[in-house]
Amino acid sequence: MEMNWIAIFVSALATLVVGFVWYNPKVFGTVWMKETGLTQEELQKGNMLKIFGLTYIFSLLIVFVEMSLTIHQTGAMSMIGGYAKINEALPSFKAFMTDYGTAFRTFKHGALHGFISGLFFAFPMIAINGLFERRSWKYIWIHAGYWIVTLTIIGALICGWL
Repeated sequence: MEMNWIAIFVSALATLVVGFVWYNPKVFGTVWMKETGLTQEELQKGNMLKIFGLTYIFSLLIVFVEMSLTIHQTGAMSMIGGYAKINEALPSFKAFMTDYGTAFRTFKHGALHGFISGLFFAFPMIAINGLFERRSWKYIWIHAGYWIVTLTIIGALICGWL
């Protein structure tokens, strides 16, 4: 099982694409700005190259974690020491990968794991931060919803793009 670098780089774009839609004033952007106390003028003052560049780099890290959560064959590869050791693997490993190397490698399966990681990992972290920051549940659900949708899409892309 080799890494699909195109899928990795495209999947990382999901944070930016979903964010562009999600935080648009016609979707949740106006409510989000109200909940954070930010104005359109304040948002335009930011260094967009830095913000989008770092967002993409951080998104790549998220994709690698999501890949290990959605692609179960990653665990099998780790048992032999990674892809670099594939030629040293026992025949039983090769037989296993022949039989199950693409099992559960679908968009649907990846989306399920992405959704689960959004709901049971991202949401609790955002909720904890929001509670300590004395933020509203509206604020918490706007961000949690963004991450649930984004991780669902990342999971689908990274798992289903064979």
